[in-house]
Order: sequence, then structure tokens, then C-alpha cells
Amino acid sequence: MSQKPQETALSKCPGCEEPLEPGDLFCGACGYDLSAVPAVPQDHPTIAMTAPAGGEAEVRFDRRAEPGGPGEQGEPGGPGEPGGSSASDDFELAAPAPAGTPSADASAPAPAAAPDPRTPAVDPVAGTPQAGAKRCVACRAGSVDTDGYCENCGHAQPRERDHMEQELGSVAAVSDRGLRHHRNEDSFAVSTTALPDGSPAVVAIVCDGVSSASRPDEASAAAASAANEALLESLPRGTHPQQAMHEAILAAAEAVNALAQEPARAREHDRHRHQNAPACTLVGSIMAGGLLIVGWVGDSRVYWVPDDRTNPPARLTEDDSWAAQMVAAGLMNEAEAYADERAHAITGWLGADAYDLEPHTVSFKPDRPGLVVVCTDGLWNYAESAAEMAAAVPVDAHQRPLHGAQVLVGHALDGGGHDNVTVALLPFAVEPQGAGSACGTT
Repeated sequence: MSQKPQETALSKCPGCEEPLEPGDLFCGACGYDLSAVPAVPQDHPTIAMTAPAGGEAEVRFDRRAEPGGPGEQGEPGGPGEPGGSSASDDFELAAPAPAGTPSADASAPAPAAAPDPRTPAVDPVAGTPQAGAKRCVACRAGSVDTDGYCENCGHAQPRERDHMEQELGSVAAVSDRGLRHHRNEDSFAVSTTALPDGSPAVVAIVCDGVSSASRPDEASAAAASAANEALLESLPRGTHPQQAMHEAILAAAEAVNALAQEPARAREHDRHRHQNAPACTLVGSIMAGGLLIVGWVGDSRVYWVPDDRTNPPARLTEDDSWAAQMVAAGLMNEAEAYADERAHAITGWLGADAYDLEPHTVSFKPDRPGLVVVCTDGLWNYAESAAEMAAAVPVDAHQRPLHGAQVLVGHALDGGGHDNVTVALLPFAVEPQGAGSACGTT
């Protein structure tokens, strides 16, 4: 079904309340068809509540949407949705029956039940979804096309990557689209394997797509997958974990570089798509043989939070960013640098148009148990210092890493959720061995 596009004067999307720009035809967050929004009446005529001759009038209210019911905004059947009720209650005046008139005709057939407004009608053109086709979560009637939109009502469907969770033994990760972005451009990979001596190795990789580049979601997914696969291949062969991390970052870079070779015909459907190379950042951690290995390129971070909160937490990475460079050069203090609008401009990334790739790797030998927090800036923007991050981590996160990751994502969403949020938690269990730790960097 085709409609003539009409510009909307709404300031917020009727479906999800996402702010709109003048001239928007569809909501960028949920796909709401703004051209189908009915015009707001210019006046509100008053209905005269006069009773007809012969008796008092009865006012009947047909309340289709109660608070908390299916007519609420955002739920199927709500305002603006197929089958939904209007914002105001419907009512009518009914004159009483004349005296002596039976209240009901016993022989008359029972009136047909009114259709449930929560049950959407099926578009006769679109029809019902074919067997095996994905059904629209908004109207529950139409099929979802290959672009992720309902062929019946036009609503964008939730993407599988909008919210992802995974728990694998002693490692867990959660990723969320956030409250402002229209898609999740982060990705992660968690895995476990064994070293040649049979001891376990735990891996967590977190990648953040560069939004100003083409297909950042594909870049982060390719990098996370390639780095994880490289580690699962090299660690069981006996490669030192720090060297394995270095090689994994290079493998991730190659995977992202390969995306730049996409044929031009694949972009023909979107003439506004940026043509610069796909890019992302990467941060990862390995726990193996009593060592904690950290590797990164970009501004995603790793934090160390001791189980004993009387011990100080620490940040284990240094950003590849404009702000970090200003601080390192002594031109600004940290507060001034991160308050600048250029603070989050990255100076290192994975992609075909990156400068000389310089993976950073660090090796630690913790002397006490703690929690490793691997995250994108969608989280640390709301808990930047090590102390702030430690305060946001639940005290039982070592025993419940998935729950801890969920709480941290919720912390970012409660703070505003202006970016995609991804965090992986790796509990590091060791027996206390006294003061001091070993550290090596490259």
C-alpha cells in the first residue's frame, strides 16, 4: 500500500516519544509512519448535554483504554496503532425508552459482540503472514520484509542486536542499543578454552562501531568475531596470551579492512549512506595461567575492581583519543580535556582508513581476587573514574556476573543512555599472595 508522503509538525514520535526533526516522514527510532498521523483538530466543540423530551438522558461512556491497559502508548493497540483507541473517551447520549416499552426483546437475536480494539484487523492487501514468515510485533498481522519493516503497518521491527546477553561459565556480557541510537553498533564475543597444560583460559572481546563510518555495526561484529576466533585457535597451541592478544587484534583489523571491499551495488538502495571505510574500536581481556592480559585500540576500556572494596580499583587502559593526548602532552588536565567537545575524537581504530595500527597489550599478575570490567564508552561515560566504576558494580558481581553486567547497563540507561552500551565481566579468582604484582607492556 502506498501513501503520499506528508511532512509532520509533531515534536515527538507518537509511538516512542523520540524527538523528531521538521520534515521527518518516519521515526528514526521505531519506524513510525508519521504521514499517517491524523491532523490535530483546530477546535474542540462542546456537545450539549440536554435531555430529550420525555425523560432524562443517560450518558454512556465507552472507555476503551484504562490506565495500564492495552491502550497505553507504546503497546499494540495504543494510540496511533492499528486497532487502538483515541486519546479521548468516546461517549454518546441515549434517550430513555418510552414508558411501557420492554427493555429487551427475548425473541430477538443477541447483538454481535463489538470487536476487541486490541485485535488488529488484517490488511486485505497485505494479507496474513506466510507460513514461516516473521510476524510484526506492532500490528501482529503483517509480514516483516528483508529491511526489517512490517509490510502491513510499516513499523520497524526490533533488531536482534538491540539487546544481547550471554553468560558462559565465569564470563558474562550484555549489550544494549541505548535510548538515543536507532541501532546497536556495539558487539562482543565471550568464550572459554584450555591451554596446552589443561588449565582454563577465559576471553572477552568488546567492540564499538565508529558511527561516522559506513556500516559500523558490521565492523564491530566482524572485529569481535575475528579476534575471538584467533584467540581460540592460538591459545590452545601454547602461544603466550599477550602475543595471542596482539595477533588477535591484527586479525580483527584485517576482518574490518575486508568490509571496505564491498561491491558498490550493495549500496545502491541508500544514496545517503556514507562512503568512508567501516571502522570500530576494540578492547579485550584474557584470563589464563594466573595472568590477566588486556589489549585495545581506541577508547573502550578495562577496569579492575577488587573483591575487597577497601582496596583501590584501577583503570587498566589508556584511551586512543584527543583528550588523552592533551593530558599526556601536559597541555590540559583531565577535567579540562574531557570537558572539551573534541574529547571523544579517537586517534586509533580498526579500519581500512586507519593510521598506522598500534595494538596496545598489557600483562598483569593480580595478587588478589577481583572483577575485570571490559566496556565501551557508552558505560564509562556515566562512570568515568575507577572509583565511580567500582561504585556502580554490584557487590555480588563476582558471584553473579550476568546480573552485574545487567546492572551496569541499567546504570548507563538511567544516566541517559545516549550511546550504545556494552560490558563484559570476568571474575578473577586467586588466592591472596601478598603485596605487589607484575606488569609488562608493549
